[in-house]
Amino acid sequence: MMDFGLDREVALVTGASSGIGQAIALALGRAGVAVGCGARAGARAAETASRIEAAGGRAVTIEWDVTDSAQAGAAVAAVEQAFGPLSLAVNNAGVGGGTPALDMTPDQWQVVFDTNVNGVFYSCQAEARAMQQHGRGAIVNIASISATIANRNLTQAQYNSSKAAVVHLTKSLAVEWAPLGIRVNAVSPGYTLTPMNRRPEVAELVTEFADTTPLGRLAEPEEIAGPVLFLLGPAASYITGVDLLVDGGYCCW
Repeated sequence: MMDFGLDREVALVTGASSGIGQAIALALGRAGVAVGCGARAGARAAETASRIEAAGGRAVTIEWDVTDSAQAGAAVAAVEQAFGPLSLAVNNAGVGGGTPALDMTPDQWQVVFDTNVNGVFYSCQAEARAMQQHGRGAIVNIASISATIANRNLTQAQYNSSKAAVVHLTKSLAVEWAPLGIRVNAVSPGYTLTPMNRRPEVAELVTEFADTTPLGRLAEPEEIAGPVLFLLGPAASYITGVDLLVDGGYCCW
């Protein structure tokens, strides 16, 4: 019988303070997973951890700047000290970038890659170092449909290329770490109703996103969490190196 359970596992989620990361952390908590809630602003991640605990789950707050490679190992160690061997990880922390390419400065380019690419690699590396000690693990990196398409009416070359790097990094780590018993996959969300997309000043653009999505609406963050939990769990035991589009059909056009 196919097993979809995740109870008694230990997970670490970066960017867990809001939006998709928070939805994933809360979903893991409801599934019986002990969750390390990582975020650059620890106080904001503490809210997520409190919500997990209020629902009867187990959680710990991890203040973690993913661009600092030294903090990655400390974050993993903190979760293992609190709950035991790390078995699951979701690397969601990321930043946007919308500067026209002709106007972009080196710093504007670099700040996106520091978080979206370097930060994901440092996180994966620290997580896998722990997981290999236990002989198993599953990692999901949050990419974007912008890894596959160049978004209409958006000037975000640095963001798009950083997310494409996340997808190929995921595939590369998947094949390298398969002998260690560690699966690595990516989830690429389409347009999603995160706090950024709920701002009044982007309402017209959000309407355009919905109108150009076959399902006719943006995703709720919780709709991204479900596919992530599937890829982390035993039902996906033969899946590694996949980039799963969760986009309401957007990339089918």
